[in-house]
Amino acid sequence: MPIDMSTSRPTANNAHTARTARAARTAPSRRTHDDAPDTVSRFVRLVALEAGPERDAVREEIVTAWLPMAHRIAGRFRDRGEAVEDLRQVAALGLVKAVDRFDPDRGAFESYAVPTITGEVKRHFRDRMWALRVPRRVQELRNKVRVARRELIQRPGALEPSPAELAAHTGLTQDEVTAGLEALESFSTLSLDAEVPTGDDGYSLADTLGAADSSYDIVVDRESARESLRRLPERERAILYMRFFEDMTQSRIADRLGISQMHVSRLISRSCARVRQEALR
Repeated sequence: MPIDMSTSRPTANNAHTARTARAARTAPSRRTHDDAPDTVSRFVRLVALEAGPERDAVREEIVTAWLPMAHRIAGRFRDRGEAVEDLRQVAALGLVKAVDRFDPDRGAFESYAVPTITGEVKRHFRDRMWALRVPRRVQELRNKVRVARRELIQRPGALEPSPAELAAHTGLTQDEVTAGLEALESFSTLSLDAEVPTGDDGYSLADTLGAADSSYDIVVDRESARESLRRLPERERAILYMRFFEDMTQSRIADRLGISQMHVSRLISRSCARVRQEALR
């Protein structure tokens, strides 16, 4: 009896062919760049494969094919204080993430990969390239102010925009614009050994910094111990005064007070421990 093949269940090969056809229809007929290879069939195969050596090989083929595009995107960020090879590594990482997350049923890979790779490189600058850790909010203010400043300067006959003009252009407050402007100059740190160009006698930035005064610590310690000393019994205060202010030995203190030298030693240790404990509270 003849079988109507049009109503039969599609096989795995038929499903693979249909997926390839859909992906081919959604792919652009003309590529924008020479580094945008045709990998539609390999993506369809990648999705159909289970985890294993064969899938890893197909994934590696796709990444290798699109690697020139990742390098091109990395090249856009050259001359920003980061080595090109490092930028290429970051862009390659973004490419791998794009390959792993891409669904060939949703359009062209390039449209998905470009923002993914670009975002990875921008995150690298945001999170790794600051010499000091800066809050993300300040980093975002810096980027908004930088873009607004560039847009205003590009206008015919424009001068350096003021903070008020930047605030009006971005919708930020002047305080936020000021923070963004300061962050523009704070992307990298200045070495303390950097020479300050003033006159003939040059000196380093470290020479302009003050040093900590140990006398402040003495004042703090004295004030912390003052009340504790006042609360000591009179005899113990007298013993501490004779020992630390008159520089008397424990034997002489014992002779003056008519007690043993061992007892003087115990009183001094107990009194000092009490003062120290109360001062550290």
